[in-house]
Amino acid sequence: MNTNQSETPATTLIMDVLDENGDIEMNSINVEAVDAVDLPKLTKETDIRKEVIQSLVYKVSDRPPIHLAIFFALQQALLSLSGSLAISLLVADVVCAANDEDVKSRLLSSTLFMNGVTTLAMVVIGVRLPLYLGAAGDYIIPLLVLVNIQKDRCNLQGEQQSANPMNMTDQNNASNGAIIVDAERASTEMILNYIRMLEGSLILAGVIQFFIGVTGLTGLLLRYLGPVTIFTAMLLNGIYIVKACLKFIQAQWGIALLTCGVAVILSVYLEHKKTPLPFWTRDKGLHIKFYPFHQVFAILIAITVGWLVCALLTYFNVFSPSKDALDYLARTDARSQIIHDAKWFSVPYPGQFGSPSFDISVFIGFLIATFMCILDSIGDYIACARVCRVPPPPAHAANRGIAVEGLMSALSGAIGCGHATTTYGGNIGAIGITKVASRSVFVFVGIIYILFGIIGKFSAVFITIPYPVLGGALITMFGMYNGVVLSNLQTLSLKSSRNLAILGISLFMGLAVPLYVETNPNWIDTGAKHVDGVLTMILANPALGGMALAFILDNTVHGTTLERGVSSLKIQEDNSGPDATEPTKNDYLEGLEVYLPLLPKQILNLKILKYIPFLPQPSLIHEKEWL
Repeated sequence: MNTNQSETPATTLIMDVLDENGDIEMNSINVEAVDAVDLPKLTKETDIRKEVIQSLVYKVSDRPPIHLAIFFALQQALLSLSGSLAISLLVADVVCAANDEDVKSRLLSSTLFMNGVTTLAMVVIGVRLPLYLGAAGDYIIPLLVLVNIQKDRCNLQGEQQSANPMNMTDQNNASNGAIIVDAERASTEMILNYIRMLEGSLILAGVIQFFIGVTGLTGLLLRYLGPVTIFTAMLLNGIYIVKACLKFIQAQWGIALLTCGVAVILSVYLEHKKTPLPFWTRDKGLHIKFYPFHQVFAILIAITVGWLVCALLTYFNVFSPSKDALDYLARTDARSQIIHDAKWFSVPYPGQFGSPSFDISVFIGFLIATFMCILDSIGDYIACARVCRVPPPPAHAANRGIAVEGLMSALSGAIGCGHATTTYGGNIGAIGITKVASRSVFVFVGIIYILFGIIGKFSAVFITIPYPVLGGALITMFGMYNGVVLSNLQTLSLKSSRNLAILGISLFMGLAVPLYVETNPNWIDTGAKHVDGVLTMILANPALGGMALAFILDNTVHGTTLERGVSSLKIQEDNSGPDATEPTKNDYLEGLEVYLPLLPKQILNLKILKYIPFLPQPSLIHEKEWL
């Protein structure tokens, strides 16, 4: 292990500036080395950064030892596993496969496999930040709306069985068998038809997203996306996700809070401490080395503790053995049958469910979800850059990231996942907690998820993690994510009545309108069911409504660039000269070089690149301008 890396303190600085009088002004600073530094004696900003700020254990371009990187990656993979599982099960319900274990298993394997492929593509080819891409919940909302409109869409099997009851005489047993087989075939064909319908619509939506990325429209969008818009959308998503997390937490609040408490103690209360670990080397023999082990593995340790406690309580039958009881899902044996039923190997492939078909209602819903995912991803790129203490992504990196997401969404449609993949904010929050921002770790995350998707028994073990344990991890993860979202406010003038009005109104309407639609599902009645469904889906999405209102107000209400906070994103566009990256030497741990694509320098110096929106301009490639 690199000595310098292992001894780097894990602290976080959100913002430090000097006021007009030259005094030190620190806002939202989490300082570890206070005992080692006499702050009143420091009068220069560079001194503060040099002596106090040591924000990450591993930076974006750092490569931890393989054995540590694998554990870091496993921790990130386990954090997001519950979200992918939940979305895959929702897709199974939408396509009427709730009782078809084979289809559910194939859908889950496809989801996990594509999570890995998309994560690898994003880290290696896309924006090149440490980002995890998993099943996109935005694509489930339009599907659930369609289910509410067509309530009898899954009654085919039930109707056929009711028309041919099972209590017929023995003389009809032969014909009964044939009828039952026909009913099963009809049910299977119905499920496959629904999956194919999702496939074609998702492929087209993914192609459109890819086109937006490669043509540079993403960079154009960044000119009008200020912190107000990004903050509103991301915070509404962070608040809205509470409903989905509650499904896991409510199984057993005590275990969920225990898991969360362990993670908070290790990552926050003991942030200033290091764990004494025994090491052996030829030179020193057996000796003690101090390393922030408990912090970088805080969530993984918390999951392990919660899992073990659930195992003990299950052994002593503290949790109810009844499947109808709420705490049944806290038992470690509640879903152990999944391991027995899972296949050893299953490789997802395009066309495994048949040739794609198309449905205009599904496509419209997917298209809206695509735009939502684009804006969410841009916000996540910026949030991830902030946590990793690197400059905000330049336009070419953002374009490349959106293009990769679109291409992978189309591939997800071809394989039959029933949803696209998008960035997960919770894993960004985990980076803030563990202080491990290495993109090499997320390469291993992608590999792990590919193995999850291929080796069914392997993934089944982790799927059996008790619900409240996952719930406790989600509290910690999304709690940190919401904190990162709130850090976007530092670039705004909160003394401005303009900003306060836009933020307050957008957040209020983003929460109020969806709540009204949910409590009054028949409020929209145009006479056309498909139109009603699309409009209901739009209005029921909190991030869409709140973000759209914030975007309109922020770009139409008069405000200076400094007041809007847009100047903080200037580096995304105005990075064409050597002076543009100068602030990164003082403000960031690494510069814009982290976004460079993996291409030979001879290619990156070609003049034609200035006409390609998803590649950097040749003038930016010189080492003196990037490093």
